[in-house]
Amino acid sequence: MANKNNAPAKEKFKTMIGGQALIEGIMMRGPEKDAIVVRTPKGLQTEVHPRKIRPAKSIKTWPFIRGIFNFFDSQVVGIKALMRSADLAPEEMQEEPSKLDLWLEKKLSSETFQKVVVGIAMVLGVGLSVVLFFLLPMVISGFMDGLIHNTLTLNLVEGVIRMAIFLAYMILISRMKDMRRVFSYHGAEHKTIRCYEAGLPLTVENVRAQTRLHPRCGTSFLLVVMVISILVFSVASSALLSLVPALEAMRGSALYRVIMIAFKLLLLPVVVGITYEINRWAGRHDNWFTQAITAPGMWMQHFTTNEPDDSMIEVGIAAVTAVLPEKEGSDLW
Repeated sequence: MANKNNAPAKEKFKTMIGGQALIEGIMMRGPEKDAIVVRTPKGLQTEVHPRKIRPAKSIKTWPFIRGIFNFFDSQVVGIKALMRSADLAPEEMQEEPSKLDLWLEKKLSSETFQKVVVGIAMVLGVGLSVVLFFLLPMVISGFMDGLIHNTLTLNLVEGVIRMAIFLAYMILISRMKDMRRVFSYHGAEHKTIRCYEAGLPLTVENVRAQTRLHPRCGTSFLLVVMVISILVFSVASSALLSLVPALEAMRGSALYRVIMIAFKLLLLPVVVGITYEINRWAGRHDNWFTQAITAPGMWMQHFTTNEPDDSMIEVGIAAVTAVLPEKEGSDLW
């Protein structure tokens, strides 16, 4: 029976399994395997690939450092999965290749072509996010540095502008017709993981009854990034002004704004690393503090997820099932 209040079933454990919505499908990542499941005219098509396990002593596994590597790794894997789903999606949903795509495909081998396209897509995707959610708020708030001399206050203003842009962006894309189905698949992904974490059999009926909101969603990660950026930028900016007193005399000038913007952009990897550790810790605990951290992200998911239909839920079940570990419990968060 469906849960009328859309409240989650009681969670028995937390899994590290997670993924993202694709074009008519879902990509799911487990501890050992990655899977792409797309609904095609011929039925569900599933592709499973083993994950590369990093050596335990690798620098990529160090606290704070691992968050940076995991972020870029997830971007690459996500873009590849999105491109693959576009190839597998029904023909009416596929776009004609651009002249650049056709030229690259003609000049390069298929493997090199894919790497180039993924690289371009990642640079454009990350670049757009940085410009829209970090550089633009920095530029806007920078014009207030002649009026606001308190570093913390200025960074708070910048943070409010950043949050407003992010919220407006999410609301706008949630209203786009093409994105509604993608967000429904996002809801199916969350519901399926909720069902699995509740220890219930992965059936359409059981999954349908779950909430489409999940505390360990990437949306929550982005919001925490924005909050942490306010603290990191404030502390680091104050430290820089103390170490270089000449900068204080330049406040309000164009050169001062350029220096501070460049300085903050260099701090973004630090922000990502700190946020990853906070989210990792929050994901393992349930208390008032972790609930407060995840609450804004849970609220935002009302825009980034939609209720899926049963066919979408079937995709979610197939995706989770494909990445379940051989050893039970080895996917604990």
